[in-house]
Amino acid sequence: MAVRKAGLGRGLEALLPSGEGGQGFSVLPLGAISPNPQQPRARFDDGALENLAASIREVGVLQPIVVRQIGLGEYQLVAGERRWRAAQIVGLEEIPAIVRDGDDASGLTEALIENLQREDLTPLEEAGAYRQLMEDFGLTHEEVAVRVGKSRSGISNTLRLLQLPAVIQGLLEAGELSAGHCRALLAIDDTRYAEHIARRAAAEGWSVRRVEEAVRARSGETDPKSTTGPRIADRPAEILALEERLTERLGSTVRIDYGAKGGKILIRFGSLDDLERVYRSLLGT
Repeated sequence: MAVRKAGLGRGLEALLPSGEGGQGFSVLPLGAISPNPQQPRARFDDGALENLAASIREVGVLQPIVVRQIGLGEYQLVAGERRWRAAQIVGLEEIPAIVRDGDDASGLTEALIENLQREDLTPLEEAGAYRQLMEDFGLTHEEVAVRVGKSRSGISNTLRLLQLPAVIQGLLEAGELSAGHCRALLAIDDTRYAEHIARRAAAEGWSVRRVEEAVRARSGETDPKSTTGPRIADRPAEILALEERLTERLGSTVRIDYGAKGGKILIRFGSLDDLERVYRSLLGT
């Protein structure tokens, strides 16, 4: 039984005590694991399982399942039956698993909730943990809310952060945007435009209210206050697209201001070393 260093994603792994999830996980044969007959989730959506299987084919199992040992070389699932079933669809022979002492899932559920209430988690870790509790233990938004002592709307709003594009999730995880900024951005249907606003908000230190104004401007409800250039809603899509391409090319936020007499290109940098990097990118060296 191989044991590897844990370096996985968010969710249950972020909440398990260091002795169970922080030191590492085991790689167990799929055939040595049986489902828990007391699992509250009795039915699994075939389409969702196929989608999860497709993801596993591409990147592997990123989040370990949780099991308890019931005999010599025999284990029973505590959490992660969807991942276990999807791994079977793919035809994997082994799966990463956290082996936990205990007779049933109730103790693990309580430990996870206790840590969720105590640990200093990022908003995305918190959202991932809520989703994992719902998926692995069959809990509803309301049941999660009751157990962690938060409102149902608060749970739902946190879970919505998982719908953000990867670029915006990255800014949130890096602390460049707050959860409030990101919840406002969820109202923008155009992913590229939402990413543009997110990058600009992070680079220029916008408040949550300023982001909300930009979102409303997109729908024509109001004009965000701006000290430079036209309002966001009036800026041509070509300019926004060019800013996006330059930002991706240079690895720094780029803004193009223009008017009847010409314009200017603004490139943000964080340090002299960063400026040197931008300079070399511009020269192609």
